[in-house]
Formats: sequence, C-alpha cells, structure tokens
Amino acid sequence: MCGIIGIINSDRGKPAEEATARAMAAAIIHRGPDDEGFYFRSNVALGMRRLSIIDLATGHQPISNEDGTVWVVFNGEIYNYPELRRMLIEKGHTLRTHSDTEVIVHLYEDYGDDLIQHLNGMFAFALWDEKRERLLIARDRMGEKPLYFTQLPDKTFIFGSELKAVVAHPGVGRRVNHLALRKYLQYEFVPSPHTMIEGVHKLPPAHRLILENGSLRTDRYWKLSYEGERISMSDDEAAEELTRRLRESVRMRLISDVPLGVLLSGGIDSSTVAALACETARDRVKTFSIAFEEKSFDESSYARLVANHLGTQHFEKRFTEKEMLDIVPEIPRLLDEPLGDASLIPTFLVSQFTREHVTVALGGDGGDELLAGYPTYVAHRFAGYYRSIPKIIRERLIEPVVARLPVSTDNLSFDFKAKRFVQGAALPLGTRHTVWMGSYDAEHQRALLAPEIINQCPDDAVFDEISPYDKMTGSGIADPVELMMTLDAVHYLSECVLFKVDRASMAASLETRAPFLDHTLVEFLSRIPLNQKLRGLNGKFILKRAMRDKLPPSVIKRPKKGFGMPVAKWIKGDLRQLVRDTLSPRRLKDRGLFNPEYVIKMLDEHEKNQADHRKLIWTLLMFELWPLGE
Repeated sequence: MCGIIGIINSDRGKPAEEATARAMAAAIIHRGPDDEGFYFRSNVALGMRRLSIIDLATGHQPISNEDGTVWVVFNGEIYNYPELRRMLIEKGHTLRTHSDTEVIVHLYEDYGDDLIQHLNGMFAFALWDEKRERLLIARDRMGEKPLYFTQLPDKTFIFGSELKAVVAHPGVGRRVNHLALRKYLQYEFVPSPHTMIEGVHKLPPAHRLILENGSLRTDRYWKLSYEGERISMSDDEAAEELTRRLRESVRMRLISDVPLGVLLSGGIDSSTVAALACETARDRVKTFSIAFEEKSFDESSYARLVANHLGTQHFEKRFTEKEMLDIVPEIPRLLDEPLGDASLIPTFLVSQFTREHVTVALGGDGGDELLAGYPTYVAHRFAGYYRSIPKIIRERLIEPVVARLPVSTDNLSFDFKAKRFVQGAALPLGTRHTVWMGSYDAEHQRALLAPEIINQCPDDAVFDEISPYDKMTGSGIADPVELMMTLDAVHYLSECVLFKVDRASMAASLETRAPFLDHTLVEFLSRIPLNQKLRGLNGKFILKRAMRDKLPPSVIKRPKKGFGMPVAKWIKGDLRQLVRDTLSPRRLKDRGLFNPEYVIKMLDEHEKNQADHRKLIWTLLMFELWPLGE
C-alpha cells in the first residue's frame, strides 16, 4: 500500500523539479511511512511513499522491466500476482523481486494497455514507457484506490494519490469548483471526475488515462451491468456458489508479509468475512471492533457474539463521547476533499485502534450495494404503493401528520426516516434515491447558495449523475431496485464509502481490503436474479442463506444498523460552539458562497427542536472545515 505522485513536463528539455516532487510525496507520507522512492529522467518525475506489506526486503519502488525502459509506481495490492508471476517467468521474463508491483511492467511488455484485464486487485498505478515517452495511468474497477490529476496551461501533467499531493505543486491553484460544491451539497461527496478544486480531476473507477505527445485521453475498461443473461440456480445452489467465491476472495486477501486481522462490526457482511477468514487462515484470526457509550449507536455486543462464536482473538476498545468529539477538529487532517458522512469518525477510530496491532485488515464493504442490503431498496418498493394513494390524501393528511412528528436525535429515528420518505417518495426514481441518501436538494441549494453560483451551475449539470435514472423505464433492467443498486455501486460506494475508508485507514497507516469487491464476485452477483438478493422485504437473502450454519441466528436476522454518530445531539450540545463559530455570519459573508441568514435560520430551528437539520448542518460544517480551498 502506497501513495504515488508524478510530474511530466511537456517541454522535454525542461527537467521535472526534484524538490517539488519530493514535496508532493511528503504531503502523503501517512499513506506510506515505511519507505520512499523516486524516478527522475529528463522531464519526468515519479515518486511513491510505501507502506510495506508484501516483499518487505526487495519491494522498493519505482520498479522497472529488465532493461529499465518501463517504470511503474503503484498503490494497492494485486491479489493474483503469484499466478501472474509464474506465468511471466514461464514466458521468459526475469523478475528480480517477489512484489506484486513488478508484474505490472512485464504484463505491459506483453499486453500493452490491456494488462489491466489480467489484474485482480485494488490499485492505482502510473507506468512510464521511456521509449515511447508515454504515460499510462489506471484505477481499479470498483474504485478502492484513488487517483487525482491535472494538466496546467503549459501542458505540464501532475498526478497524485490524494488531492493534497497535487496542490502541493506550486502551479496548481486552490480555487473552489462551484459545480463540485453543488454536487457535494446534494450527495455529501464529490463524484468523479470532479474535485472540489477547479481544474483538478479524479480518474473514475475502471478507467485508464494515457498521456502521449502532450495530449490526454481516458477510457473505461470495465463496467458493472445488470443487463446480461441471468444465472439460473436454486437458492441452495446460489448460496453454495456465493460461499465458494467469497471464501476464495477472502483467501486471496489474506496474503501478507505483515500481521493482519478483520474489522468486525457485528453486521452480517463483516461477520461473513470473519467466518470465512477463520476457515482459510493458517493462524487464529484477530478481529477488531469499537464500542460507544451512546446505546442507539453501539453494536459492539454483536461483534463480541460473533467473535465468541468463531473463536477469534478479539480486540475491543470503548470510546467516550469526548474522545469522538475530539476527532471532529482533526477531520480536515484526514480528508483532502469534504465528506458529509459522519461515519468517517468511527471508521478512523477503528482504523487507528486496529493499527496498534496489525498493518492490514479485511472488512465487509460492498455487501449492502451488491446484495440489496440498504433499507432504501425496500423503501423504493413502498414508494410505489405510496404514489398510488390519491395526491389530496398524501398532501392534506399523511404529510402534515409526518411533519408534526416530534424530533428525535436517535440514530435513524422513526421521525427522521418518515420525514425523509415522504420528502422523496413522489419524486422520479433517481432524484428520490438521492433525496433519501443526500443532503441539499435543488430547493435547499437555491436558498443556501449565492445566486451567481446557482446561475453558473444549472441543475441539469449538477444532477447529471442521476438524471438518466429518472428517465429509465426499461433498459433491460426489470426492477427499479436494480437501477438503484447500479447507481449506488458506481456512485455512492466508490465515491463516498470507499473514499471514506481509504482516507480514514490511510490516515492511520492501515491497509484495508474488501473481499466483497473482487470483480469476479461482483460480476457473479450482477447475474443472479434480484429475488435472490431482495426477497420480499428481506435484503441480502442469499448471503443470509449461505451463512445460516456459520453465524449466530441473531446476527443473520438483525436489521441493518449502519455506523452512525449522534450528530443531531452534538450540534445542539458539545459541538454547538464550533458549529456557530465555523458557520458564523461574518465568516460566511467573507467567503461569499452561502447565505448567512439561511444558515442561521437552519441552526436556530435545529437547536429549538423545530426540525432535524443534522445532515444539512454537518455537510456544511465539513465543507467549511476543509483546509485546501480558497
């Protein structure tokens, strides 16, 4: 696991600034505290920071081919590298190390840009072909590892694993991207290819970029689709095949030359990973969880239950509310872009705690999106029934009653869910889903943002990720739920969940691995029928069936909980001063982005229990605490 950076000057006679490259790498030292390496040739600089996981002795980067004409810097893990290494040696290649990184340069010699099709893993890499003076950059299929880039007016190309590395180059400005700001307010994250800095881009998941003769081109090399031919299996056959594929994915992700463990929340996804790790690992599996004083947010009892059932060596740490609150001012240090998901806090805490014992941890990310685990998928089915109710009854009876429900600060309280449901139920499919999952819809944004931002960035451009889903009525997908699973997998999972996990774990110098995101497993899950994922109101049906003899029944049957935080209560209490200071009228007026009167009204309503604005306020607070923008 590493962080990578690079500079390619379009002027071949202009050497890349060595000091600048080193400063860019230093900005992401947390991603790789164990080692650093650089390649300097004429107008090219490549660099990396390394967290040593595989081949500790000889895995130093950058790594080249036999004659030193192809060089690579790499962030991630190639899980099938032992098989690739054997294949390359049989074909006559000489490999000097036992690292997964080295197979990339030799695959390039044989397969060119299509080398990516041979990789099973999480990765972002940059490969420089000296002979052709050509750069190839690629990012993994599901978006586990990040990659940012920009091209300056003089055609200098700059890239890095995090935004903070790119802006460490003196030629890159820090002007806020207003379109990205609007998208962030809607989704609570910034979707690819946008970033919060004007002129800087994210390479989307499953894409590669080629820089040649000063020109850029990108293309998608893989796509998640539910439109192919479906696999016909009985429930038992599907459960058995899912178990087999998941077990193999876990086995591949247990390869490491350093200690590893499993992040165990007590939900079915992480519990499944722990159970299969116990079947596969050579040594007793270590599991890690955290506990909270706030009961409606704590699920540590389930993690202990699973650990006892499986016989793992379990580690648990209980955090006080003060310890959680102390993390909030540190969030800017963890993030290079704003993120409105407050579960970043427990994700960082469990990463930090786990890193005290191991360097690598497996987790359950991806199970909800791929196996219909979110309550919103069930809510979409209810929305159809709700829309069949006469509009006059909805508007004059149901919605006023829901609006008068008492405000609660509990995690996923009934009033919070009910108000969210009626807010979005009558909207088109994609918009409805985003209203349920996100923060500021178009109406709230028009009240919040300066008029020039609204005029500069019309709604069509802001919501272009979801507008196609509003218009889809066929497209070969039988059920709206699968449309939303697709949207979540390519949008919410990669741009929010995996962004959060990467930044939180890397801030603690912990590598995390996600067995559910093995692309061959993802392709299998996309081909089994929806009713084997969502059976009536029961999400993750086939996973629960597969694990019924491996996990306690109470874990199999428990409802989705999520990694929540008592944000609504904090804003009224211990965080009140920070919120009021950060979102003060004077500060907001100086920034010129937001309407101070609207923000104060929102804060007042929340503090007086007139409304639950937790998501709106937290999303805005995270942007205002973000340190990189101007």
